[in-house]
Amino acid sequence: MPRAFIDGDRVRITGVRNFDYRSRDDFDVHYEERIVQLSHLTGLDFFVSYWSEGFVAHTFVSFIFDNAPPLSISIETRPEVGEGFDPVASLFKQFELIYVVGDERDLVRVRTSYRGESVYLYRLNSSPDNVRRLLMIYLARINELADKPEWYHLLTNSCTINIVRYANAAGRAGRFNIRHLLNGLIDSYLYHSGRVDTTLPFDELRRRSLINAAAQAADDAADFSDRIRASLPTVTR
Repeated sequence: MPRAFIDGDRVRITGVRNFDYRSRDDFDVHYEERIVQLSHLTGLDFFVSYWSEGFVAHTFVSFIFDNAPPLSISIETRPEVGEGFDPVASLFKQFELIYVVGDERDLVRVRTSYRGESVYLYRLNSSPDNVRRLLMIYLARINELADKPEWYHLLTNSCTINIVRYANAAGRAGRFNIRHLLNGLIDSYLYHSGRVDTTLPFDELRRRSLINAAAQAADDAADFSDRIRASLPTVTR
């Protein structure tokens, strides 16, 4: 499990996942330590990943720094070997909750290039102050889970519900929306609530936000994160 150590502006995170994949089931396990500085945190990007296009997806975020690679954090279940996810079972304490902290060449590439998921990347217009508050909330939760495990719950303790909950605590203004649960529609919510670029029609923004081809072309390149963002619309943070 990851753990965060905060010393003023400096944050040291252990257990950062950076696996090297040959297929979805064949990979080299590698965890590393990352050091980031809160004063260099500049933005937040939002991923929506679909097993199949529809009302349900997986969402996760990347924290953007001006002097370090993005740091991705994905709120997930922690299934046992041979155990698949079941949304009904998730309502009855069947899956442990885990916060995966990782490199985008792992958390993004495994989905675009090995699991066959469709992944969309949206650049949010959150202020640096709100993003820093959000990261601190995430880090506190990461440490809580390292000390005391919790159950995943589809309706109350899942990926998108927790992202919205933490965004509220970090300064977001807004009410509950059904698309927080039907998170395959969350990009529509982000657009119509003005949290992403709205200079393009939504359909055009969504088309340009699909990063599978760029991620597959980048593969494990050192500039993977830059390359998956190269064709995205610019956004004013």
